Amino acid sequence: MTSKTDTHPRQLWEAALGHLQMEVDKQVYETFLKETTGLAHANGEFVVGASDAFSAEMLEQRMYTLIAQTLESVVGEEVEVRFTVESAYLSDADAYTNGASNGASESPSPPAMRSRNGGTTAQSRMLNPRYTFDTFVVGKSNELAHAAALAVAGQPGQLYNPLVMYSDVGLGKTHLMHAIGHRLAGRGMSLIYSTTEEFTNSYIKAIRDGTTDEFRDRFRNEDVLLLDDIQFLIGKEQTQEGFFHTFNALHMTNRQIVITSDRPVTALTLLEDRIQSRLAGGLVVDIQPPEIETRVEILRHKAQPYAARGQEISDDAIHFLAERIHRNIRELEGGLNRVLAMADLLGIPATIDLVKRAIADVVETAAERKIPESAVIGAVSTHYGVSVEAIKGRKRDKKTALARQVAMYLLREESQLGQTDIGRTLGGKDRTTVKHGCERIANQLNVDAQLRRNVISIRQVISES
Repeated sequence: MTSKTDTHPRQLWEAALGHLQMEVDKQVYETFLKETTGLAHANGEFVVGASDAFSAEMLEQRMYTLIAQTLESVVGEEVEVRFTVESAYLSDADAYTNGASNGASESPSPPAMRSRNGGTTAQSRMLNPRYTFDTFVVGKSNELAHAAALAVAGQPGQLYNPLVMYSDVGLGKTHLMHAIGHRLAGRGMSLIYSTTEEFTNSYIKAIRDGTTDEFRDRFRNEDVLLLDDIQFLIGKEQTQEGFFHTFNALHMTNRQIVITSDRPVTALTLLEDRIQSRLAGGLVVDIQPPEIETRVEILRHKAQPYAARGQEISDDAIHFLAERIHRNIRELEGGLNRVLAMADLLGIPATIDLVKRAIADVVETAAERKIPESAVIGAVSTHYGVSVEAIKGRKRDKKTALARQVAMYLLREESQLGQTDIGRTLGGKDRTTVKHGCERIANQLNVDAQLRRNVISIRQVISES
């Protein structure tokens, strides 16, 4: 067996995760393994970073033997595995800094969030080292958000402030947020990254402990605030008050604010009006599910580290995988990891046949979460103010025709119906009409911002129903 000590520990651990995903229960993988990271590999020791102490302890006590054996098969030598909390490890090692003494604009390693006095900001999370502009695959579905993120990283606090990016899960908004953080940290700017859940917990703790001054200073004294998943402020009136004043303090001094959400600002109806208006006053951009060309490029990009180690996947297999998994990038990457792990374990090429075997349960899961046709048509009907009978009928005025074509597209994407079934559901439309309608909406989504907003709003209604 050839040792792979020169390979980056993150790449080695990703390969190990591909094996482990097939060995352990899905719930166990999602809970304890999915968010782990390979931190270091030297002198026969491999350090695995977990998100919290409980997860690290569970991995140590319950899964040590399996993980060690899996790593040894990947690395090619015996290893002692050590589990730790990722943020604590990086902080203790002082491995990442907020500045770049050599003047580089972007470091491949994650900076710690630093306060102005040079200390690491307490309780803030690290930027993901993989989430940089260099590793972001740009396509029609995300090019506006990518361009906006680059602009903010180039002129923070001057162009688009706040920048609000929204999309369904797993489409890249957090990736772009972290990429902005890396770029600005590389320029020596101080920043803080926080999920809305962490912001809420910190605010509540500050009120309880009487340390609101420290909380205020922590969040208001940085050059950049990166706040992930603002929709979780909904229903938290006291925290919204704290956020409002934090936002104002930063915005009035031209500090850059970047926010992500799983829905448009206009759909955050339970946020205070004054918060909604301030978010809408910046630049609001969306990210759509990637089209087939972008999915193929993402898979090719993700497959490169494996190819460098001799694990190649055929171009036909990549296209097949891209056609079968289309909802989000996380599922796409997970499918690729499973295919290559299975190829490695079985010692066979990564072909289309292997892809079919590897993602069979993913396809089954997708089938299980199909949305009822009535829910899709009802949501479209309500949004456009066109009756269900009209959508299924023969009227061809512009408004009805658009609603009908959006229904066709969403019946394909959300209910996963074929062209014939869509036609039958919509009152007997022929396959050619359905195909044309779906293709027209898919193409227009890449160029028509209003249509994108409409489709996202309808999808949000469908998911909540």
